[in-house]
Amino acid sequence: MEPKRLYVDFHVLQTVPPSCVNRDDTGSPKTAVYGGTTRARVSSQAWKRAMRLMFREELLDGEQVGDRTKKIVGLVADKIEALAPGQDAKKMAKDALSLAGLSKIKEDKDADTLFFMSRAQARALAQLAVEGDDDKKAYKDALKAEPSVDMVLFGRMVASDPSLNYDAAAQVAHSISTHAVQNEYDYFTAVDDCAPEDNAGAGHLGTVEYNSSTLYRYATVNVKELETQLGGKAVPGVVRAFAEAFIRSIPTGKQNTFANRTLPDAVYVTLRTDQPVNLCGAFEKAVPATANGFVGPSKAALADYAQKVYTSYADAPQQAFTVGDGLEALAPAQPLGRMLDALEAAVGQQLGAETGNGVE
Repeated sequence: MEPKRLYVDFHVLQTVPPSCVNRDDTGSPKTAVYGGTTRARVSSQAWKRAMRLMFREELLDGEQVGDRTKKIVGLVADKIEALAPGQDAKKMAKDALSLAGLSKIKEDKDADTLFFMSRAQARALAQLAVEGDDDKKAYKDALKAEPSVDMVLFGRMVASDPSLNYDAAAQVAHSISTHAVQNEYDYFTAVDDCAPEDNAGAGHLGTVEYNSSTLYRYATVNVKELETQLGGKAVPGVVRAFAEAFIRSIPTGKQNTFANRTLPDAVYVTLRTDQPVNLCGAFEKAVPATANGFVGPSKAALADYAQKVYTSYADAPQQAFTVGDGLEALAPAQPLGRMLDALEAAVGQQLGAETGNGVE
């Protein structure tokens, strides 16, 4: 029998060398106090942005990825121009968006806030505009139908018209280090190549704040919500794309300075039919510093805590997969590609859907 609820939880341990992946308003690496100690932190927004870029560049085709922008008039105008060259496409686009309920468009043809729109929605609005339709309901329906994959995963919030909202089918936690951290400073100088020979001084002085850490990262996908919005046939491939993007992506803050791109040390993925379970409690007590580093003790802490949670509060997951060594107590380890194949097949089996490789 197909489950009423189905969640896919992702638990990732990832070591990041000296870096400034995600900065606060002062330029410092973001931190959080957890378990009484200061931890490195990477915001969920930063990682979701990295995932959306990977969707766009590698994992999904253009029709499956939306645009979050203030320049929504231009998106619709481009579609109008393609359908009816020579028309006043920008005026028609602005009128179409107004009929759809998005009337707060500035004189420079930009919206006052970011808006998430799929390319299918932009095309549907353009078609109505070219046909001269003035039915407000038709325009609003066009702006609600055919959402992009990333819109369904990460949601759309329209404060001025909640009827246009999409509840996110995925949740991404702020990543935190499994251990205490202390930010450090890199003092640097830059030499002026054209300075006279008798000038021994630097052309520029500065500092960059950074830290290094082993991060615990968590995300969950509500598979049944995806099924409602996208249809069951597409869901296994979307879950696979989400899994690969969450595991392989990394925010690009200060990447040219630190070349800090890494892949996870270990990945644990579960399918649950009760509720999502974040295992961050494994690190409420900070992993202590040792000569052997943080990765090994973090893997042991995660495996031990997961088993305790399953025994005391939550049932063990219906299925589980791991990548990398150190978490074999939770599930047999396998290479990433094979795990993604197995995850896609497992989701399809739970939904009673036939699956292939990639997004349908």
